[in-house]
Amino acid sequence: MRTDKPKSPERDGVCNPRPAWAYTGRSASSTTFPRNAWERGVTSRQSLHSILISSLILTVFTLGIGDAHSANKKHSAVDSGVKTVSLWSYAGANAAEYVALKASVDRYNAGRHGYRIEALPSFSFKGYDEQVDDAAETGALPCLLQADASLLYAMAWSGYLQPIDQLMPKPLLDDVLPSILAQGRYDGRLYSLGQFDSGLALWGNRRLLDKAGVRIPTLQAPWTLAEFEQVLDKLSKLPGVPAAIDMGAFSGSGEFYPYAYSPILQGFGGDLIERGSYRSAKGVLDGPQSVAAMNHFQQWLKKGWFRSEVVADDFVNGKVALSWFGHWQYPWYSEELGKDLVLLPMPDFGHGIKTGMGSWSWAISSTCKEPDGAADFLNFLMSEREILRMTAVNGAVPSRRSVLARSPLYGERGPLRLYAQQLDAGLAIPRPQTPAYRMISKVFSTAVAAIIAGADVQTELSRAAALIDQDIIENRGYSND
Repeated sequence: MRTDKPKSPERDGVCNPRPAWAYTGRSASSTTFPRNAWERGVTSRQSLHSILISSLILTVFTLGIGDAHSANKKHSAVDSGVKTVSLWSYAGANAAEYVALKASVDRYNAGRHGYRIEALPSFSFKGYDEQVDDAAETGALPCLLQADASLLYAMAWSGYLQPIDQLMPKPLLDDVLPSILAQGRYDGRLYSLGQFDSGLALWGNRRLLDKAGVRIPTLQAPWTLAEFEQVLDKLSKLPGVPAAIDMGAFSGSGEFYPYAYSPILQGFGGDLIERGSYRSAKGVLDGPQSVAAMNHFQQWLKKGWFRSEVVADDFVNGKVALSWFGHWQYPWYSEELGKDLVLLPMPDFGHGIKTGMGSWSWAISSTCKEPDGAADFLNFLMSEREILRMTAVNGAVPSRRSVLARSPLYGERGPLRLYAQQLDAGLAIPRPQTPAYRMISKVFSTAVAAIIAGADVQTELSRAAALIDQDIIENRGYSND
C-alpha cells in the first residue's frame, strides 16, 4: 500500500453529478447545487407522470420497509458468530437515498447471511471526501464505502481499495451497463459498482420548437453542429424568448462544468487529457479541437443564445426552449410543461454523440477484514429488486439492463428511455480514470468560468493543461510501479 498521498487540490464541496442536483429557482449568484427534484415537494398541479412516480416510490419503499420489519420480527440479526461489515454512505442520515439504503441494510441483516452490515451516513463537518481521506490516512476506512470519480481513482492508486472483479459473479457483471463498468475500472481492474448512473441530454419545449419550425432530432439523426447553431439562432428570435437554451452556466465552477461541458470537447474531437497513459493534458485540453469547442461555446454566449445569469426556472416558464441538463430535472420539468416536454439526444459536433455519465458507486477498502461479506452485501445491493427500490427513490438510471427493462421511467415506453439508450450504446464518456482527475476537474472548471466571463479560450485552456501536467509530474506520473 502506498504511503504517499496524491498532491491534489482540496475539493470545493461540490460532489459528483447525481440525482441530487436540481433547480429550485435560485439566481445566478448561487454556487451550490439545489435540492433533489425528487424531494422538491411540488405543491402545484400534478401531472400524470408525477402522480405515477410518487405512487411508485411510496409503494416500493413502504413494502421494502415492511419486508425488513417482518423479517426482523421473526429472528434477531445479532447472532453469535455473525461477522460485522462496516459501511459508509456519502448521503446524510435524512437523505432519501440513505433512508432507502438503510432499508436495504435491514433487509439484508434480517436474512441471516452470516454477516451484519453496520451502516453510517455522512457525518463529517468537513465533507464526505475529507472524511474518507482522513480515514484512509489513519487506516480507519470501513469495509464498504461510496466513491465518485474524484475519490475512486486516487484511492485505488494509493492502495486504499481492493479490486472486486474476482468477487462479483460473472452473470451480474454481464448485465451491468458498460458505463458503470467503465466508471469503476482503474489500471485494468474493476474497483467499484454502482446501483445507478446519470444521464445528460437536451430537454426541449415542444411548443417553442414547433413555433420556430425546427426539426425534432433523434438518436439516429441528431442535430449536427451547423443545425444545432441554426436551431439556437431561430429559437433566440422567438418573441418572449430572451435566450434559446439554458446551459447551466450559472451553476458555479464545481463538478457540473466538467460533467456537462467535457462532452462538448469530446464531440469536437478534443478531451480533458490524453487517455492512452494519462500522462499529459498538453496538446489535448489546449489542442485545436478543444479550443474550437470552447470557442463555439463562448460564441453561443456572446450571440445571446444562452446567458450566464439565467435563472433556474426560465425553462419551465417558457423563457428558453432548450435545457442542457440531466435526468434529475424530469419531475420538475414534467410537472410544469406536461406534454410539451420532450427529451432530445445530444448533438453530434462532428465526432459522434458524446454525453456525460457517472454517479456514486460502491468500493471495498483494502483494509477490510471481511471482503467476502462486503462483496456479498454488494451483490445483494446490485440485485434487481434492490436497484429498483433505490432508483424508485432517487429517479436515477438503473445500472443493470434487466432492471432498465422493468423500469417505468427507463423501460421501452418510459419517458426517460433515451438516457438508457445513450448509456447502453456506449455514447457516454467516463471521466478520466486517473488520480489526476481531482486536479483536472478543478482547473477545467476554473477555465470554463473564465471563458464564460470573456477570457481568451486558448490562454485559459493552456493554463489549465499546464497545471494538470504539473500535478502529474509532482506525483511522479501517478505511476503504479
